[in-house]
Amino acid sequence: MNRREALRAMAGGLTAPLAAQSNKTNLLILFADDMGWGDVGFNGRKDWATPNLDRLASQGTVFDRWYTAFPVCAPSRASLLTGRYTLHHGVRNNGPDLDASETTIAEALKPHGYKSALIGKWHRGKRADGGYTHPLEQGFDYTYGYLDAIHAWEHFPKTLFRGRDEVPVKGYSSDLLADEAIQFLKQNRTNPFFLYVPFIEPHFHVEAPEEDVALYRGKFKEKDPSQPTNARYAAMIHRLDKSIGRILKSLDEQGLAQNTLVLFTSDNGATFETGNKGASNFHDSNRPHRGQKRSLEEGGIREPAIVRWPGRVPAGKRSGAPMHNIDILPSFLAAAGGRPDPAWKVDGDNMLDVWTGKAPAPDRTLFWEMDLGNENWKMHAAMRGDFKLLEVGGNRFLYNVRTDPEERRTLGAEYPEVMKQLRGELDAWLKTAR
Repeated sequence: MNRREALRAMAGGLTAPLAAQSNKTNLLILFADDMGWGDVGFNGRKDWATPNLDRLASQGTVFDRWYTAFPVCAPSRASLLTGRYTLHHGVRNNGPDLDASETTIAEALKPHGYKSALIGKWHRGKRADGGYTHPLEQGFDYTYGYLDAIHAWEHFPKTLFRGRDEVPVKGYSSDLLADEAIQFLKQNRTNPFFLYVPFIEPHFHVEAPEEDVALYRGKFKEKDPSQPTNARYAAMIHRLDKSIGRILKSLDEQGLAQNTLVLFTSDNGATFETGNKGASNFHDSNRPHRGQKRSLEEGGIREPAIVRWPGRVPAGKRSGAPMHNIDILPSFLAAAGGRPDPAWKVDGDNMLDVWTGKAPAPDRTLFWEMDLGNENWKMHAAMRGDFKLLEVGGNRFLYNVRTDPEERRTLGAEYPEVMKQLRGELDAWLKTAR
């Protein structure tokens, strides 16, 4: 019996009795796409309102130093789902598909009686054999949304995939995904669930319903007033916040909020690429951090983040503890009463006690790598505590990202032992690539 067959066998024996237990913790990820750290009200944005996210922040803990695993979509999402560094699961750019041998959060939760749904963007590449891995093949019981990256640019899609079937749709992307998520909540209120909702806002194309654009039209300087890109960007986040609010309201209406651990974050920082049409640049979306998507500077990897679990995660708190998306799988599994199988070789740590305020963050070194085929954009990074070593094209810089989040002042000459330690750890980590 192989690993996948064993998981199915375990699930078959446990799902039915556990489904009747109402005290199992439900798990919900609300995931933005290309959202900058400074794009939300709870991180200081004043140009547009994010009242639902701000309310979620007041009900939970905001993590000021929450990091993604990679500053590009597919690798970031693969690390979230597996708890493993890109160096180890092999999705190191937007091309490769996540190998079917990797264990996802959905697969890890299945033996504990969870029903899992992915409603939104499944960013896939190609397997070595030229095919694709479907979320239904990686532990998810239900899927709805985008199955490839190109169509995940479409905020007014004509079709989406329900399971393996392409179905016609009409409406705005975040509305469609919120509608489906709410239906899933209604249908699964009596059994434990893992619901992963990766939205596509504010990833380009820059477009939003006109009723939302009208709220911001004329508020910002535009290169072409007939194409109010900056207003549309604000409207995208406005609409995303409304959709998230509808999902959170449904949790309340179904009596699920008290027993649901909710995580909000993003896949990577805001982009200054062509498709964004300068909107993130104009709005300074990653402020106060330097860098952007496709960069290991703070602007590319530090994300807005909230964790809410009523009665367990402190409400109205801000934490400077370094968190990483590879921590989500072991932490969610702990909330479900389990722990990762050593065979999965999970890189992240169980942060549940840190989230709930019972323990300080562990003393550890975190790592990043990025190589998109251009030597000038080849970057590596290692972080321990407040110190971050950043390597760009062979040049190395040391920053204190707590006192200098803008990464303006390199400290290698002042702290040579820290520089040496992080360089050694980073070099050793890079040798562990699969």
